[in-house]
Amino acid sequence: MKNILIGVTGSISCYKTLEIVNQLTKDGYNVNVVMTKAAQQFVGPLSFETLSSNPVVTEMFSADGHEKVEHIELAKQADLFVIAPASANIIGKIASGIADDMLSTIAMAVICPTHIFPAMNTKMLYNPIVQDNIEKLKRFGYKIHGTASGELACGDIGDGKLLPWEEIVQTIKNNVK
Repeated sequence: MKNILIGVTGSISCYKTLEIVNQLTKDGYNVNVVMTKAAQQFVGPLSFETLSSNPVVTEMFSADGHEKVEHIELAKQADLFVIAPASANIIGKIASGIADDMLSTIAMAVICPTHIFPAMNTKMLYNPIVQDNIEKLKRFGYKIHGTASGELACGDIGDGKLLPWEEIVQTIKNNVK
């Protein structure tokens, strides 16, 4: 069974990641999910736990104060690492080598292929700093996927929408080894 590790960041589009996890699980993949605090403002961990049948990782440290090494174990086990949706924040953290939460820490530890699916406002997406971070990640071998165009959650129209979940699932299936 192939292990897919999915990172979820704060974006209204993270509800689409529920469909990704659901389909991959139905198709026989073992799916583990890591959520940022911002992602939890949009979708609760219980939804991902229910669909993946795995606990969702949300914190760097356990409730009893003992440090987890879970980020290393998840990173070792992953056959493919996917961040969907990927906010400007996580793209910037990874590009800068910042590991200050569980998702960014795992991103520093994985050795498997990493696919990043951005989702953000058009103005954010085309900010020169964000574009520079995307190009930097590409140079390091990260697979950065495009975005869909249309009406965004804020009412603006343009690029920045998360690709359709079906397209993301197909990309994952085509790239897991």
